[in-house]
Amino acid sequence: MSESLGKRVRKHFYFWLVALIAFLVFLWVFADILLPFFAGMALAYFLDPVADRLEKMGASRLVATIIILIAFVILFALFLMIVVPVLASQISGFLERMPELVQRLQSLVASSESTWLRDLIGVDGETLEENLGVVVTQGASWLSSVLASLWNSGKSLLSVLSLFVVTPVVAFYLLYDWDNMVEKIDSWLPRDHRETIRDICSDIDRAVAGFVRGQGTVCIILGLFYAIGLTLIGLNFGLLIGLFAGVISFIPFVGSIVGFILAVGVAIVQFWPEFLPIFLSAAIFAAGQFIEGNILQPKLVGDRVGLHPVWLMFALFAFGMLFGFTGMLIAVPAAAAVGVVTRFGLRRYLQSELYHGHSTREENDSQFSGKSW
Repeated sequence: MSESLGKRVRKHFYFWLVALIAFLVFLWVFADILLPFFAGMALAYFLDPVADRLEKMGASRLVATIIILIAFVILFALFLMIVVPVLASQISGFLERMPELVQRLQSLVASSESTWLRDLIGVDGETLEENLGVVVTQGASWLSSVLASLWNSGKSLLSVLSLFVVTPVVAFYLLYDWDNMVEKIDSWLPRDHRETIRDICSDIDRAVAGFVRGQGTVCIILGLFYAIGLTLIGLNFGLLIGLFAGVISFIPFVGSIVGFILAVGVAIVQFWPEFLPIFLSAAIFAAGQFIEGNILQPKLVGDRVGLHPVWLMFALFAFGMLFGFTGMLIAVPAAAAVGVVTRFGLRRYLQSELYHGHSTREENDSQFSGKSW
């Protein structure tokens, strides 16, 4: 009996191992053209609750899908017409003025009037300026390589137009057929393990939904908060810095730290020796962190994600390195799935004889059987 069970376990293991290898090979071969399709799938997954709510209000699935995608296309078109030109202008201006900003920041920090930093570090102004130059040069080189990598990843698409044309079409069909696809996949589940697989998939769905929908909403709100706040105090490139900080806020603390450094650095160069705008730039990010930690995260995300920040960052870097920008899109659901399956396996292990040991379980059973209560 145990030998037959072992053969079945090995057969299942080899089957899923081959399926995983085939999926990874598929991603590697078609990585350059998958971005519009994965983006459409992510969009359909993100908007499925909205379609379900419209259905409950009396609309058919087709009507709900059309309403949602028309609204999304209108909002996206407004974003392209209003926000993108401003962002493009600020990106161009920021890249053009970055050497000047860095040089002025170096001069302010290492100037003869700024004695506090030299006293703190214990070096003279000339040495400090040289060291700052080396650090800034290396940082600029690293930033340029990262931007070049992202740009090359984007160029690997058939065309930028394909992202804007294919993604809405894929999202429309997937959103319209979402419930049917879920039912079809559910009918393929092995009968003996159907409930267990459903439980695992439900945990994965809660984790992914908590991150994609909850954390995505948090990033949008923070990006708007930072961008509007920095723009109102008159900071150069405030819209760019704020939106960028909000977008990368899905990595814990990274968005706020990077945005804080950029905003305060630009504020020092722009407003020095006025302290109030510099203080306000820092206060905006402090307020954003307070709002995120005490209001947005508990309300929109809660404890549904179950993704450790270190594991999330590793997944983003690993999948990004292997499959480019497409890999970064699938990193979060893949990390959530691996985390849920790992926790499930750990629970099974802690309940098994492999953990307790045969003799230990017998001793525990005998002890409990002797209790009168």
